[in-house]
Amino acid sequence: MTPRPPKLAEALRDGTARLAASGIDGAASDARILLMHALGIDRTGLLSRAGEAMPAEAVARYAGYLDRRAAHEPVSRILGRREFWSLDFALGPATLDPRPDSETLVEAALAAMPADRPLRVLDLGTGTGCLLLAVLHDRPAAFGIGVDRSEDAARVARDNARALGLSGRAAFAVGDWATALSGRFDLVLSNPPYIPDSDIAALEPEVREHDPRLALSGGADGLDAYRALTAALPALLAPGGTAVVELGIGQAADVSALFRGAGLDIVGTPHDLAGIARCVIATSR
Repeated sequence: MTPRPPKLAEALRDGTARLAASGIDGAASDARILLMHALGIDRTGLLSRAGEAMPAEAVARYAGYLDRRAAHEPVSRILGRREFWSLDFALGPATLDPRPDSETLVEAALAAMPADRPLRVLDLGTGTGCLLLAVLHDRPAAFGIGVDRSEDAARVARDNARALGLSGRAAFAVGDWATALSGRFDLVLSNPPYIPDSDIAALEPEVREHDPRLALSGGADGLDAYRALTAALPALLAPGGTAVVELGIGQAADVSALFRGAGLDIVGTPHDLAGIARCVIATSR
């Protein structure tokens, strides 16, 4: 006898219990998002149709999503998308999953950029392009270049620019940091890899097993990428230009010292919503 398909409310209840039993924080929220995606409906639709039976194809799709989330694959990876700065970004295996904490960089960058000037922006280690494209979205006179070591990541960023209607003001290149670049920029952005290599094994599985290691590994002390940036920034920044670079926890003093040693002035180290110094703002003289 074919089992009766669950009603939407039952599917949500059972999915929440399944994820909670697997140790997933926010099990109810994740189960709801995955159920809505499996059904192709929004939250209002889920509430209004709670007593309806699920279509068979949606039952199978939802079960697959729950299996993946129970194995600690992030919801954003399952959906292939992440909202950042209220914009929709596609992800790929070669891109970091954008985090809300990184919006601190966008806020700092926009505060440093006049809205009406045609400024040149550079994003080193662009990944999905989220930092560059968020800034360009809010600064329509600006033009930007995103660089990533991964050709696949650069392709995802290029696709995101196209989807957001920004491809006319954004270009993407494959390269090792700034080695292939010439010219100077008014703003340089970067969310570099900053996890000490010995700490990667202890990261939560959502990060350790699903973010690319290249985007995580910061070397023995987590500062390798900052040393590369320290060497590159003086030649990349226009006079009076600004660099906004993401920080790992507890790295503000070390990175600030590196940048000062390269002749840059440290303007500030803004904190994220958790009170952590999340980026350093440096300017050229």
